[in-house]
Amino acid sequence: MTAASEHVSPPDGPLHVAIIMDGNGRWAKARGLPRAAGHREGVQALKRTIEAAPKLGVGCLTVFGFSTENWSRSTDEVSDLMGLVRSYVASDLKRLEKAGVRLRVLGRREGLPKDIADIADRAEDQTGHNSKFLLQVAFNYGGRADIVDAARAYVARLQAGEAVGPLDEDALGAGLSTAGGPPVDMIVRTSGEQRLSNFLLWEAAYAEMIYQDILWPDYGPDGLADAVAQFRERDRRFGGRPADLARVAG
Repeated sequence: MTAASEHVSPPDGPLHVAIIMDGNGRWAKARGLPRAAGHREGVQALKRTIEAAPKLGVGCLTVFGFSTENWSRSTDEVSDLMGLVRSYVASDLKRLEKAGVRLRVLGRREGLPKDIADIADRAEDQTGHNSKFLLQVAFNYGGRADIVDAARAYVARLQAGEAVGPLDEDALGAGLSTAGGPPVDMIVRTSGEQRLSNFLLWEAAYAEMIYQDILWPDYGPDGLADAVAQFRERDRRFGGRPADLARVAG
């Protein structure tokens, strides 16, 4: 298989969907509720979306849970978000494991509260044998930081005397926290905003962008199905022409 053919999605696609789950705060504000209520409802939306994804042919779902920039939010909001991680894993990890879901946590472990870092390690260990569905949660994650960390890892290996080869796209990509996962086919952002917000900057190179005017707590199977339908109407050329891609895929 050539490098180009590895990036050609199955005809029905997408295999890998990434979502910027935006709009929790606006959802809560519109209802006169605290932001924490929006985050709690956002967890329910995530559960609905995870359940719907395999039925739509999605094999990998990557969601933006907490960015490296989110530490600038109020202490109370950060605390609420950390509490949601604790409660979600406590209530759903066994169910995810039983359903054949493999969970990966992307981003930096350093800087996280120790118990949250331990929860991430435990979730990965407990579900590492599963292969039916891959769920990646970007937590304490930033696209720029991830690229910097990959470069630092390469330099560290070089200084240690390892045979690392030249620094090219493959070598740098192998150091990203998403390494080993399938290429990102589609990035969805909810709430109507249209920006990446430092999410999967490297992986977004040829991803299809879908913007939906749905606040994340209201999201679920219908929203994901609509995004998938939009994806299937796109003409993905990866910088080439359809005839060239047909020859590569064949």
